Amino acid sequence: MPLLNFTGLDFDQVKTTLKDYLKSNSNFTDYDFEGSNLSTILDVLAYNTYLTSYNANMVSNEVFIDSATLRENVVALARNIGYLPRSKKASRTEINFFVDISDVNPTPPTLTLKKGPIAGTTRQFGGESFVFGITEDKAATVVDGIATFDGLEIFEGTVIEQTFEYSSRNPFSKFILSNPGIDLDTLKVAVRPSPNSSVSLSYTRQDNLFEQNTGSTITGDSPIYFVHEVEDEHYELIFGDGIFGKALQDGNVIEATYVKTNGDVANGISNFSFTGKVFYIRNDSTVNVTSGVSLITSNNPSSGGQVIESTDSVKKYAPQVYATQNRALTANDYEILIPNKIYPDTESISVYGGEELVPPQYGKVFISIKPRTGDFVSNAVKENIKRSLKKYSVAGIVPQILDLKYLFIETNSNVYYNVNLAKNVARVSTLVKSNIDGYADSTELNKYGARFKYSKFLKIIDQSHEAITSNITTIQIRRDLRLATNQFAEYAIDFGNQFHVRSMDGYNIRSSAFRVLDIAEEVYLYDIPDSDKKRGKIGLFSLPGDRDTPSVPVRRNIGVIDYQLGRITLNPINIVSGKIKDNVQIMEISAIPESNDVIGLQDLYLQLDRSNVDMVIDEISSGSDPSGTTYRVTPSYNAGSIIR
Repeated sequence: MPLLNFTGLDFDQVKTTLKDYLKSNSNFTDYDFEGSNLSTILDVLAYNTYLTSYNANMVSNEVFIDSATLRENVVALARNIGYLPRSKKASRTEINFFVDISDVNPTPPTLTLKKGPIAGTTRQFGGESFVFGITEDKAATVVDGIATFDGLEIFEGTVIEQTFEYSSRNPFSKFILSNPGIDLDTLKVAVRPSPNSSVSLSYTRQDNLFEQNTGSTITGDSPIYFVHEVEDEHYELIFGDGIFGKALQDGNVIEATYVKTNGDVANGISNFSFTGKVFYIRNDSTVNVTSGVSLITSNNPSSGGQVIESTDSVKKYAPQVYATQNRALTANDYEILIPNKIYPDTESISVYGGEELVPPQYGKVFISIKPRTGDFVSNAVKENIKRSLKKYSVAGIVPQILDLKYLFIETNSNVYYNVNLAKNVARVSTLVKSNIDGYADSTELNKYGARFKYSKFLKIIDQSHEAITSNITTIQIRRDLRLATNQFAEYAIDFGNQFHVRSMDGYNIRSSAFRVLDIAEEVYLYDIPDSDKKRGKIGLFSLPGDRDTPSVPVRRNIGVIDYQLGRITLNPINIVSGKIKDNVQIMEISAIPESNDVIGLQDLYLQLDRSNVDMVIDEISSGSDPSGTTYRVTPSYNAGSIIR
């Protein structure tokens, strides 16, 4: 009897294996398996074997987090290593309004805004309406008959209250929140001793069994609870057992308040109408205020809404978070813990130690974050991140959160094409620009540690259309320096890439125009290299006439430039004004990199900003000038104007 192949689990392979097995039996010699009823029996056996092997394979896959496909299995495996997937996040914003009750006599000392829905809105596109609210009552002092609610944070979604009663007769009952789409950041849990009691004890959500989020040790009296994600994106509340956390007693009533949200679809809303309830207490009675509410203004459009963490994300980050052991020791630990445990709105993050700087700054770790919405992390968020990091970081290490720093790449491409293959040159140009835009939006850029690959960029252009014969592309890098106007300030700006020194006469860098105290005309930056081309001096020059007029140096030695490090430092200088961009005074500074491959190092966020495309007829390939005497030559390095 021959050895059977047990590795082939395909239907046809299984059937073939069964037939080979029967053919080896002398009772079935010269038997026609295809033209008999035995073939049907073999089909049934093969089909059953195939299904059994498929199910066994799927069950085996679901045991490991890397191969599991069902969300509930991935979540359960992540739970085993202490990872709770991020819940949906409610979009939120801050609003301002006031309530005029000057006609109420006597005027109450305070007004209270009742928890629940506060503001409603309708999106301009799609016509979908959203409700924003608060999870607890907010009181405001009445001054001169007006109660002002400034900087009130509201959440998108429905505020839901849910209660459970614990019974010792059913100690294994589960407390599962009945709604999907919960924002766990809004979850508040309290426990009343009995259904008739009006006094409740607030409980704190806990991440691990050994140390409270407040920093103290967990005891048998600690009012804590845990949250687990269960089936269908629901959440279960877990309470202590009297050893790790306070145990529930017979008759205890659990009160859970949370926001059920729509997630990211409610981002970008800034127009609201008031739908809340305002009241005050007089003679132990509640008096509702039905008039005098002003229009609502918002400080910023709503933001921060997110969908629930995907299965793929859980599979990726759960092992990484586990590897940190809830401790921030290395830069990689910070890069994992901050977006997963502290600030989920992180799109990209860069972390490096102070020992990497020149000169080194020991005892510090520098963190730069690109949020999902907007360009910068607010000061309030920065402080919250620092506070949250205290329970993870090592004593003596001071985290510093830096503002986002963009490193822009500007390209200028002369694209040569064969006119015989391009019926519409405008279409070819459009295809080139579209492919460049696709590369600009790709994941290779738009992140910390990104790398602009020059050869790949050229290939993208060349392959845009069959008519393109070649391209000559020059690049320069740019930083936008935010100015502290009308005051003396020092400036240091890093490009993280070596500068190319094209001329010992200087003007290797370019800047936009700006004004300096005590200088009447607009000025620009210029550089003069030292003899070794490693460092140089920075000065100011003006253009008394038009841009073609020779430059006139007006102030020398106002700073230094390090060509090798790609760093410009300006001595204290009082800049009065500069270029306005996004309502901020800036100075654009650009240089030619020594390498055409540009890297976004440390806290530099790489972006492809400007791409100029000039279509040039390839006279040789087109046949109009086979000898190439009129061929247009393009320089391989940027030249031209000395200013931006």
